[in-house]
Amino acid sequence: MKTQYYTATTIDGFIADEHNSLEWLFEVDQGGENPFAEFFAGIGAFAMGSTTYEWILAQEKALDNPAKWLEPYGDIPAWVFTSRDLPAVPGANLHFVRGEVAPVHQEMTAAANGKNIWLVGGGDLVGQFADEGLLDEVILGVAPVSLGKGAPVLPRRITSSRFTLTGARPIGQFAYLTYDVRPS
Repeated sequence: MKTQYYTATTIDGFIADEHNSLEWLFEVDQGGENPFAEFFAGIGAFAMGSTTYEWILAQEKALDNPAKWLEPYGDIPAWVFTSRDLPAVPGANLHFVRGEVAPVHQEMTAAANGKNIWLVGGGDLVGQFADEGLLDEVILGVAPVSLGKGAPVLPRRITSSRFTLTGARPIGQFAYLTYDVRPS
């Protein structure tokens, strides 16, 4: 079982623009492949920050159409880290949490039942898992886009001694890079 950060990033290291939009991502050619489907088949639990969750609610209109959540994620349990009260997608297996990531990671590990844990983002939330030594792998789909500013992929100083490149492959216009992450 691994705790994985799987995300798309621009070549200048941003996962969203300065307005938390991912519109840039949908303009990039995937070459007809869907690497996410293969990745998600191995996921037993996932976590995201409130900004990511709210973007999904707004972009997919998931509160009005819960199928927009349920079709990609099914009944896989999701933890949303937030300091605010947020609406829940009807029928979704959601847990709204705040505070330290380590105890939540223990809950997620139990719920994942031997499958992997996906850290959706944002980057700061993933950084908190990395700070606690709870991040095992980073998978980046690097897109040929430059935003100049926005939400960084991982706003932490983590030196190359903690990363080991284990895979690199092109898919459409993306370069998928996979790194094992060692605890500090």
